[in-house]
Amino acid sequence: MTTVEDRPQTVTEMANETSKGQLLVEVTDHIGVITLNRPDRMNAISGPMLSTLSRTLIEFQRDPDVRVVVLTGAGRGFCAGLDLQDQGQRIASDDEMQVTPPAQLFDLRDAPPIVLHRMDKPVICALNGAAAGYGMDLALLCDIRLAGEHGKLAGVATKRNLLPESGGGWLLPRLVGWSTAADILFRGRIVDAEECRELGLVAKVVPDDELVDEAMSWAADIAANAPLAVQATKRLMRLGVDETFEATVDHTLLELRVLMGMDDFKEGVSAFLDRRDPEFTGR
Repeated sequence: MTTVEDRPQTVTEMANETSKGQLLVEVTDHIGVITLNRPDRMNAISGPMLSTLSRTLIEFQRDPDVRVVVLTGAGRGFCAGLDLQDQGQRIASDDEMQVTPPAQLFDLRDAPPIVLHRMDKPVICALNGAAAGYGMDLALLCDIRLAGEHGKLAGVATKRNLLPESGGGWLLPRLVGWSTAADILFRGRIVDAEECRELGLVAKVVPDDELVDEAMSWAADIAANAPLAVQATKRLMRLGVDETFEATVDHTLLELRVLMGMDDFKEGVSAFLDRRDPEFTGR
């Protein structure tokens, strides 16, 4: 296993930005694992965690050794959202000078939701507990969601005089349809793991103590495939959401020309003819 300490210095510096290990990062067998590590706060995301999470995801996107990413939380919760405790205390004390302006608190430029949406490498969410607000949006931005029995998505923003601030209002109707998304978001509902599975929001529900192993198994399946073909497929799917069928066909042909000129294409064909597992290199 390659830990964050063994990886390039830039990654170590990024991890160190999150004080007291609030973000755990490791790489093993081409799988990058990110664990939100504030279990005492249900993994609410602090300010330093935001920038470090973004930069870690960007580094994983650039690193050819990483083929797939698993995102999970430590303890009982996945992510309770942005950490608004300090903000709330400042508001309660009427200290207007210390209240962070909303434009800064919810600045999405190069924030984790934008980085996740742009990533070509697959991201699996291991939903180990409640994901609320910002945490729910992070989960929805992952390509695949697996849930433990106590996993849940909490669309409760309207109960806080807020809205889904990090992409949830765009994502949820596309995932479950307008009416179901409206039901969840307008009523501020909490959707448990089994209902998430029924709605297609999670691919599988497993016992809590099997969740990480299950996510790593799915990630290993992805990592065993030709990495650039996987990334091209995700890119094609992402672009296809907002383009015509004809445009998607054109993009498909462009991607195929590149993929069929690679060593991994030759390896894939050779492995098929030899009836063996392929060994892809990303070249």
